Amino acid sequence: MIFTRRTVANPVSFTGLGLHTGVPVELTIHPGEDGIAFRYGSTRTEATPDNVTDTRRSTKLGEVGTIEHLMSALAGLEITDAEIELTAPEIPAMDGSSLPFCQGLRGVGMVELGEKELPSLYSRIFLQELPLKIAVGKGTGHWRYEYETGDRWPGSMHFESTSIIDAYETEIAPARTFVLTEELPMIEQYGLGKGLTRESVTILGEAGFDNEARFPDEPARHKLLDMLGDLYLSGIPARFLNVVGTRNGHTANVKMAAMMHQAVNTKKAGC
Repeated sequence: MIFTRRTVANPVSFTGLGLHTGVPVELTIHPGEDGIAFRYGSTRTEATPDNVTDTRRSTKLGEVGTIEHLMSALAGLEITDAEIELTAPEIPAMDGSSLPFCQGLRGVGMVELGEKELPSLYSRIFLQELPLKIAVGKGTGHWRYEYETGDRWPGSMHFESTSIIDAYETEIAPARTFVLTEELPMIEQYGLGKGLTRESVTILGEAGFDNEARFPDEPARHKLLDMLGDLYLSGIPARFLNVVGTRNGHTANVKMAAMMHQAVNTKKAGC
């Protein structure tokens, strides 16, 4: 596969509170020419599956937590190179979605850096750890996520896009992170979600949404948003993939990203 490398035309900054820590943070995305990397303090960490250090409730890369919403925006806008600098060790929550990142990145514009070639995925890659499943193969940007909660509302919900890049900014990026009402005591007990408000999280009650949803299937859309961000750690542009995920979260996503990364880089080394 041959694709165009892109970076931001100018630096762009975002401020807010870390999604889980609630710590104030300023994040600045600088133009780059050497892939995507995060810098906190004196440490520069490349955005690859090997550098993931935690996947409990979010994806942590080196010392930097909750990278998935920003990585999703970069994937959706097909930005391949960026140097990302932070003043605290967690990405700001913003409004719980990827939309503010998309808007900021669009605002400063993008420049092309030339073409890059990677081997294609010639066979599908499967990960199955029931009840979760992920299937990834060479394709045209057809992505689907199936969110299931058993007997609890909403039971079964899915979102599907036949052209993920074209649909990303309007149909996927605005979907916010969500929580089940019965999870709220645990989240408070463990000191999570300190950077979120009722406006930046979708709350799933026992029979429906407890606050206003942006989409009737917002949880499924957000899970696809997360999956896109995590799988972009593989370095493979989303438009070249067909992906189906069922009940998978960050741990399974990162495992799949590692399998994808290994598949294309093994072929590249053997060429």
